Amino acid sequence: MTTSPSDSAFPSPPDYAPFKAEPFRLSMGLMPLELKDWIEPDVQCAVELKEKERLLTERHAEVFAALPEAASGSAETLALLVEHLPSRFPELYKKSGDRFDNLATGQQWGIHNTPLHPLDLAGRLVQEDLCLMQWQAHTQVYHLVGASLCFPTRWRLADKIGKPLNTIHAPIPGYADQLATTMDKFFGRLKVEKPVWRLNWALMDDPTLFQPTRSSRKRADITPENAGDSIWLRIERQTLRRLPYTRDILFTIRVYVRPLAHLASQPDHAARLAAALRALPQPVRRYKNLPPFLDASLAWLDRAAARSGGKATPTSDAPLSE
Repeated sequence: MTTSPSDSAFPSPPDYAPFKAEPFRLSMGLMPLELKDWIEPDVQCAVELKEKERLLTERHAEVFAALPEAASGSAETLALLVEHLPSRFPELYKKSGDRFDNLATGQQWGIHNTPLHPLDLAGRLVQEDLCLMQWQAHTQVYHLVGASLCFPTRWRLADKIGKPLNTIHAPIPGYADQLATTMDKFFGRLKVEKPVWRLNWALMDDPTLFQPTRSSRKRADITPENAGDSIWLRIERQTLRRLPYTRDILFTIRVYVRPLAHLASQPDHAARLAAALRALPQPVRRYKNLPPFLDASLAWLDRAAARSGGKATPTSDAPLSE
């Protein structure tokens, strides 16, 4: 019989704030990753894994896909997680023979005796989404060959599976000219012993984790007075590591969602976010789906920064959401 860990067993969620008060520049923003920090469970573990189970039951074709060529890399991904999780988080995970226990959810899995695809099972063990990239000789670039993607930020797995890097990232303004070549070279050079991580951020008018599509409707109901409780800061912590045997690349995405009001007590962060928003070129604002609520968000951030002595200096008096 297994027992559920207390909340004290979970690491506290990190308070990431990756926005910068400087001119906008499209970049990968990579940092070295210590493998002990590869996966980040926290107090939302049971809730988020329950949501994954719901999505994988009710909308499996939307949140999971694996091409035949993903088989070996998927098995390697599962094996790495089964080895890493009980060692790094023994209070949350336990392995006994073929049985693998998630103590946070009470779930028990047979690692080898299971009808699930190995990448599907791997995705059910952690809060992170998992995307498997593989080198394809016919295109000379990496393609997305498998993914457990329950918490996408405005992209649909069906649109990306099997596609090369440049097609996957084509909607990003400036990607083809500024980042495509760099990205392709990085994927080719990534070493097993040198995994990396990065942070990405967005503002959303909905805290739902599963958000495969976007809405451009004007949010007149969101005002400078209520934006703190109506707008959500969505942070993605992404890791990239080359798998040692298959040489595929595993891309993990961990999503953190907090109300903008979280920054009310952090005036410097509020000021930096306001500056970062103002620095975004118009195509990037549209790509991030900001126009429907950008002006209200900026007004709220300016007040949050000013109330506590921070600075968020507007570059123009004109509305920025057009």
